[in-house]
Amino acid sequence: MRTNHGHPIRERFGGIVAPVDYTSPTGYRPGPAPYRRLQPLGQLLTRCGLSPGYAVVLEVPGRRTGNIRRTNLVRVDHDGRHFLVSLGGESEWVRNVRAADGRVVLGRRECRAARLTEIPPAERPPVIRAYLHRAGRAGRSWGAAREARHYFGVTTDPADAELRGIAERYPVFRVDYRTPSRSTPCPAAGLP
Repeated sequence: MRTNHGHPIRERFGGIVAPVDYTSPTGYRPGPAPYRRLQPLGQLLTRCGLSPGYAVVLEVPGRRTGNIRRTNLVRVDHDGRHFLVSLGGESEWVRNVRAADGRVVLGRRECRAARLTEIPPAERPPVIRAYLHRAGRAGRSWGAAREARHYFGVTTDPADAELRGIAERYPVFRVDYRTPSRSTPCPAAGLP
């Protein structure tokens, strides 16, 4: 059976070429396999400072093995604070952060120890809106419209009620840096 309307490139590359529907109400919505396989490259680019300024690498111990797990995320600025939003819902990184009591390392060119605090669903809508409008994206821009529809299942410039309706499916964490004035260089090479 052919998916993605029978288009062979879309079938092969899923969410890289065609958008992925992250809006289902299930607990965990994994990204497409090609995206997951490209994570190490994205981490290397982020560590070298070659990705957008809002991209960060999250490092957290795995809840089963204790091995450090890394993933690329979008850091959202809202009301002078930093936040992380899980597009995949109850994703692996969310479960690992909860198991680690929020203790993580966030990095770009420098690594900083941080504590992530999950915020309740009632406080998430303004952060999700900030996610959609990050990096100067206007509510009517093509990028913001596409993300609103495919990642959140909302309109281009969603009303507060629309965001409240989806907030429970998207865990959001506030970032509190543990060492505000000190950071250490992050290794660009040797990422697993």
